[in-house]
Amino acid sequence: MKLDSDFPYLVVSDGSGNIFEIPETYMVGMALNSYVLPERNDLIELPEGSDLFELPQRKPIGYNPDSKEFVEVQEYNGSPVFAAAAFMTPAYVQLYRSAYLSNSDAPILPLYAYTAVGWYEDKFYVTGKRIDHDPRQDFQNFNFDLIEKNAEKMLLRYPNNRLVNHLIKNCVLQYGCPAARNLVMNRWECPVPTSPSCNADCVGCISKQSESSGICSSQNRISFVPSVENIVEFTVPHLQNAPQAIISFGQGCEGEPLMVADIIEEAIKAIRKRTTKGKINLNTNASMPEKIERLFKAGLDSIRVSMNSAQKIFYDLYHKPINYTFEDVVESLKISHRFKRWSSLNYFVFPGFTDHVTEIAALEKLITETKVNMIQARNLNMDPEWYINVLGLSDLSDEFIGVRQWISLFQNKFPGIRFGYFNPFQQLL
Repeated sequence: MKLDSDFPYLVVSDGSGNIFEIPETYMVGMALNSYVLPERNDLIELPEGSDLFELPQRKPIGYNPDSKEFVEVQEYNGSPVFAAAAFMTPAYVQLYRSAYLSNSDAPILPLYAYTAVGWYEDKFYVTGKRIDHDPRQDFQNFNFDLIEKNAEKMLLRYPNNRLVNHLIKNCVLQYGCPAARNLVMNRWECPVPTSPSCNADCVGCISKQSESSGICSSQNRISFVPSVENIVEFTVPHLQNAPQAIISFGQGCEGEPLMVADIIEEAIKAIRKRTTKGKINLNTNASMPEKIERLFKAGLDSIRVSMNSAQKIFYDLYHKPINYTFEDVVESLKISHRFKRWSSLNYFVFPGFTDHVTEIAALEKLITETKVNMIQARNLNMDPEWYINVLGLSDLSDEFIGVRQWISLFQNKFPGIRFGYFNPFQQLL
């Protein structure tokens, strides 16, 4: 029978792409290895533009309010069911992931984040929080007909620019990249991919996966190094004309931009000879402190440094650095502070680990040492069980405080730290 409650019900899939609620059972979240009944203030309506996924060969976990226990739901009305999850649109951080038990033959999930989802009064609810109120990638702000028209116009405007061709045909028209869409709309942050190579072998890399991983990359990596002229040709007009203009080297469709630091350095110098407007940002693994310093001297305004953990052992297990160390990353952040430039952590959030007491202590130490300005809380896009196995987290204690509480803790302890999701135009040092 239907529950007499205002708490969302468990959402499941029938294995054929159809999802529905089970009104005898509450939705459940998961943090690391533990099932969690979310609090009501952990729940928000599913943001517009989000996606829903079926999780094959995974049995959903719900909460039985009568027996007050977590239960595995194998079937409903005589038919088998499978776990479901939500992939939230940008600007939202996951508080708990979808709760399930995997069968022994369950395939590795694609490179997305899998947030717990429920249903109540004709609406989907998720365990999430809006971490950034900047509307630059909100679904309702994209006019898709106009984007396609502007994309074609941009190809005509820069007919010999190989990088523009890549951004339009690959990023806008094939993958629907929100940043590339904003480029053709002449607003906000403009992506500038540059490097086909990388000096890390990140387990969850979205642009390059080995055949042995068993999964496909989310997008194809850029296959060439653009010329300085190609970079300057379209970024200068963007910086001069777009509102709150930012250009960002280092995108999901490339490797590590520091591998082509010489090109980027010359491009920054050439851009700044033509305009002083806007911000120039570098999304990076910060593996080469000496090159970071050179780029700051050339005119770089900010860096965003990707990091799954502030603990060296777990950083190394995920990022698999090649010819650089965690200490190099820390040094690059210190250099940013010395140059009085903005630094952000592109910090991969994984409930139960990010908010674990040991990780909290390590991040506090890192912030104190490097004086970073911002934490961009980004959901880890990776099969949760794969991540747990890679990092060896199966036996980690349940000493976590909750992601929502984690955010509050750092906001209180470091009031100067900004929390968000996007590279900010207003960099208040």
